[in-house]
Amino acid sequence: MAKSALLKSSIGKKYWMALTGLFLCLFLAGHLIGNLQLIFSDALHFNQYALFMSTNPAVKLLSYATYISILFHAVDGILLTIQNKKARPIGYAKENAAANSKFASRNMAVLGTLILVFIVMHMANFWAVMHFDKDMPLMTKSVEIQGAKQEFYVGTQMGQYYPVQQVAKDGEKQDAMMPKQFVIKDRTKLYYAQADVQVADIYKDLHKITLEFFKNAQTGLMATLLYVVCMAVLAFHLLHGFQSAFQSLGINNKFTPAIKCFGTLFAIIVPALFAIIPLYIHFFSK
Repeated sequence: MAKSALLKSSIGKKYWMALTGLFLCLFLAGHLIGNLQLIFSDALHFNQYALFMSTNPAVKLLSYATYISILFHAVDGILLTIQNKKARPIGYAKENAAANSKFASRNMAVLGTLILVFIVMHMANFWAVMHFDKDMPLMTKSVEIQGAKQEFYVGTQMGQYYPVQQVAKDGEKQDAMMPKQFVIKDRTKLYYAQADVQVADIYKDLHKITLEFFKNAQTGLMATLLYVVCMAVLAFHLLHGFQSAFQSLGINNKFTPAIKCFGTLFAIIVPALFAIIPLYIHFFSK
């Protein structure tokens, strides 16, 4: 009975909305710190961050918790909206929505739906490419040797560099006259071609994928502007959602002014910093 009430009642749904929403706020803060390396750091550090986020066991568990929270938050929000509509099938005789509630609180379902669409698009363009695209580029470093530039694959251990022209891709037919010294298997694992012994792992170049996405001559500007608009939508969603989460959990005492102030700052600063990243990439990065 208690379990049924917790999952099906309006109060129970609001608790779950609050808890998953606050967890996703923590995810946003962490994700932002990593993404800001696109502005304040270099390709190597960003790709190191991407490798850590995709291979560390603890981070993987947090990732699964994030995926579940997004789905639960979205479904719970839809169910709450339907439940509220059913509870009040006929509108008030005299309604002044702008005076009775703010824009964000009146449109949380619409804002949340737009954010969900953005998440799906974002994962398709970056997460899915990182995990499943067999043509995902590997990180290389250009070094000038005797007046000529030479490309090297960058290993995940410090100081590991392997000449691109000496590396074959898995399944690539070897030239009998000039066989390659190394071969890449399983997308990132580098082996000695003859001994079949692994000697290094190579970084997937998510940094390159991200820059090319936002600097693309045909679609880069549109992608950048769409990303900025989606961050504005996120800001409105957070403006109401952050404070509302604490109210749903019953924390509406003397801490309310501080929660409201912090929530407002969070809702403005975090989406704004996310929006700055594609703008910087498209207009200022080389």
